[in-house]
Amino acid sequence: QVHLGESGGGLVQAGDSLKLSCAASGLTFSLTNMGWFRQAPGKEREFVAAINWGRVTYYTDSVKGRFTISRDNVKSTVYLQMNNLEPDDTAVYYCAAKDGLDSRLEYEYKYWGQGTQVTVSS
Repeated sequence: QVHLGESGGGLVQAGDSLKLSCAASGLTFSLTNMGWFRQAPGKEREFVAAINWGRVTYYTDSVKGRFTISRDNVKSTVYLQMNNLEPDDTAVYYCAAKDGLDSRLEYEYKYWGQGTQVTVSS
């Protein structure tokens, strides 16, 4: 059974940093593409970043230069380092996993975590 567990969310001020973690189990992590998505209040869930099994990374434009996705295949964990946070980054952040080709598309990800809340005050 696949399980994804996010941690690291919290309440911070604008300009602060947070590092989210997502520990995975029940899958061959080193061959799995991982993504981070977020859902702000009243909005649809959106793509944030992805890293494929070859460590190629992708970002949505609004986080480029501020967020960094990385993975540790030994720990079966994917990370999202978030720097210079802005109030618009406030959302529930979800990690997700998919086999096959990497993707920015939510519907292509098969496995999802429960999410972790990130709140950025101005």
